[in-house]
Amino acid sequence: MPLRIIFMGTPDFSVPVLRALHAAGHQIVAAYSQPPRPAGRRGLELTPSPVHQAAEALSIPVLTPLNFRNDEDVATFRAFNADVAVVVAYGLLLPLSILEGTRLGCYNGHASLLPRWRGAAPIQRAIMAGDAETGMMIMRMDKGLDTGPVALTSRVGIPLDMTAGELHDQLSVAGASLMVEAMAKLEADELPLTPQAEAGVLYAAKISKDETRIDFSRDGIDVHNHIRGLSPFPGAWFQADVGGKTERIKVLRTEPATGSSTPGDVLDDHLTIACGTGAVKLLRLQKAGGKAMDAVDFLRGTALARGMRVS
Repeated sequence: MPLRIIFMGTPDFSVPVLRALHAAGHQIVAAYSQPPRPAGRRGLELTPSPVHQAAEALSIPVLTPLNFRNDEDVATFRAFNADVAVVVAYGLLLPLSILEGTRLGCYNGHASLLPRWRGAAPIQRAIMAGDAETGMMIMRMDKGLDTGPVALTSRVGIPLDMTAGELHDQLSVAGASLMVEAMAKLEADELPLTPQAEAGVLYAAKISKDETRIDFSRDGIDVHNHIRGLSPFPGAWFQADVGGKTERIKVLRTEPATGSSTPGDVLDDHLTIACGTGAVKLLRLQKAGGKAMDAVDFLRGTALARGMRVS
């Protein structure tokens, strides 16, 4: 018998899981997502989340409560009589009344190798830390933050040039197939659960605006990891004097390079920038309000030549 599933998710990352569960023949009785938010160039139009839009396209009813502090919202959730809730990047901490609101509990698709990188930004934090691998894990949720027992794991390598956006897409696809496998095993009462290790816990705090500025005084590899960990969003940036005007420039792709000078010095005419140790070569950039472009095209319209300094 197919499972009766309540799906809970919000961003693009969650959509492949929703579609895969639907394609696998499960009955998605409802989709929960964050409420529509202002979007567009002026931020005036309320736009439903990617999960909201995908669910409506599949004729799945969508609910968007602000939280579950209202008894009526909890009662509505329980009234679906679902077998299980599947949670992927929903964006809310779920109270016990929801965690226990289905017959088989709530299962979360989390983008790290738990207990490493519990929390809000596991993909970015793994790259920024220089991790060589990460993965998707399916875990049974409890009242802690990503502390529940793990059911299934899919490991994914992180090449030295991979950005957070590229890793995001790869993990999203991996998570979809892994969740389908987990629900098939759960349906057959064959899903294993293993408590997380007590050692090696790291928390992936939400990315703050204060940490997006590039600090070229750091080691070149660290600067490279910082940039690719924030690419394409929210993006790491520096400031430079361009034609007598200070401009903010976002960096989307780099590669480690050699060279030494005062951190922030432009070492050549190909956008190699000195770091505290070593250097980085800027490969793809974007001016504020402009489009992203490769370094060779960027330099045609912006003079960042040898001897200049960025900060």
